[in-house]
Amino acid sequence: MENYKLVLPEHLNHYGYLFGGNLLKWIDEVGYIAVTLDYPGCNFVTVAMDKIEFKKSIGKGTILCFETVKTREGYTSVEYTVNAYKDSIDTGKREMVFSTCITFVCLDENGNKKKLCRE
Repeated sequence: MENYKLVLPEHLNHYGYLFGGNLLKWIDEVGYIAVTLDYPGCNFVTVAMDKIEFKKSIGKGTILCFETVKTREGYTSVEYTVNAYKDSIDTGKREMVFSTCITFVCLDENGNKKKLCRE
């Protein structure tokens, strides 16, 4: 699954680059969208991101592409790899700027782990 985000002035830190917290929020959001669409009827929460390493700076006006792929399925949890790329509007070149694995766990209405919903 691919999602896109445009980096706007309100997303920048005091140095003029994308604030890392915004990128992490977007990673969590696109991962949540993927897991929710893959497992309709389940309720998920984020429990982990495996590695936080910002590889490249991201400036205002950058178009980010988030690629989300399921990498592991357990009994109550599921893991996705989310890669973030910046796409150049001048050349069309795509460059990876961030990658992480994010794990979600399925919860029941009382907040307890439960078996993943299957279609």
